[in-house]
Amino acid sequence: MTSAWLLPEHIADVLPSQARRIEELRRELLDMARSYGCELVIPPLLEHLDSLLSGTGRGSEIKLFKLVDQLSGRSLGLRADMTPQVARIDAHLLNRQGVTRLCYCGPVTHTRPDGLNTSREPLQFGVEVYGHAGLEADLEVHDLALDALRRAGITGVILDLGDARLLQGVLDGVKLSPEALAALTAALAAKDVAGLAALTAGMPAATRDALQALPSLFGGREVLAEAARRLPAHPLVKAALADLDWLAGHLAAVHPEVSLGFDLADLQGYAYYTGIRFAAYAPGCADAVLRGGRYDEVGAAFGRRRPAVGFSLDLKTLVSLVPATPLRAAVRAPWGEDASLRQAVRALRERGETVVCVLPGHEHEADEFDCDRELVREHAEWVVRPL
Repeated sequence: MTSAWLLPEHIADVLPSQARRIEELRRELLDMARSYGCELVIPPLLEHLDSLLSGTGRGSEIKLFKLVDQLSGRSLGLRADMTPQVARIDAHLLNRQGVTRLCYCGPVTHTRPDGLNTSREPLQFGVEVYGHAGLEADLEVHDLALDALRRAGITGVILDLGDARLLQGVLDGVKLSPEALAALTAALAAKDVAGLAALTAGMPAATRDALQALPSLFGGREVLAEAARRLPAHPLVKAALADLDWLAGHLAAVHPEVSLGFDLADLQGYAYYTGIRFAAYAPGCADAVLRGGRYDEVGAAFGRRRPAVGFSLDLKTLVSLVPATPLRAAVRAPWGEDASLRQAVRALRERGETVVCVLPGHEHEADEFDCDRELVREHAEWVVRPL
């Protein structure tokens, strides 16, 4: 028999020290998002399956846990990503004109882990900006994303940029089935030159040459000029390269500590993104710690197509990448029935102090707090003195 205390694979309890760090960071990031003008929303953990899959591409269905609603008999899903939910809120519940900035933080669930050491229950923090199609919104979201990593204590960040419009321009006029397009984007992301050769056989020569050039177009800002020479002079391609160059210039001016890179063949989420996409990498982490970009079609499924750009990250992963913060300073107090003692403890807590009352027989137990002071009685008064 399986032990009752064992959890499913890639599901774990969050113990006090890590839970404290996650909660402190959650509060800090939400406050930071508010300083940008973002409003907090809290979507439900589960809703109708069709709604959760709207605007994300059908490939996301494999990530969703599914169940049947005992009340209606309809299929429900546990959310695997909060962006479709926030798009629904923007489109129907708020239904505002102009720019809307929303932020959120909550658990999502995945049927399969994204990597060997990743959780199937990430704690997703994200920001979405709706209603502005210009690059100003993209830049604001990039600034906010990089500020979030800085607040978390992540240094040595590498920001990888790309654009979904490049492939759209290269494939203009070429009809592919969804399965063939998925295989093509996977081969491009993996830089599978042999696979690309097989997949592009029979395509027009210009298209084939451009697709086979994409895997080599990665590196610094000079890649954009090389891409302009090697890719078709299609309006979408030209617009994508110009926008990437504009964005890179502004990011480099304000975030000189961040290394900017370009991988024009990395098309993860191609069915989802409609413009610039980005991923941030941190030292010691093989996968991206943050992903985002422009996804103007996400609200179309809810009857209101709105420009949209945003990002999301997993707070659990983020906390695991930075050193532990010092324990919070606290006051150690004796336990007693004396009313003056209880009033003194209450007054300290109301001033923002952490007061750990030592229960009888447990004088040396305090794992999560650094009791550097103690509450003692001197001359009929309770006073705090250093330990």
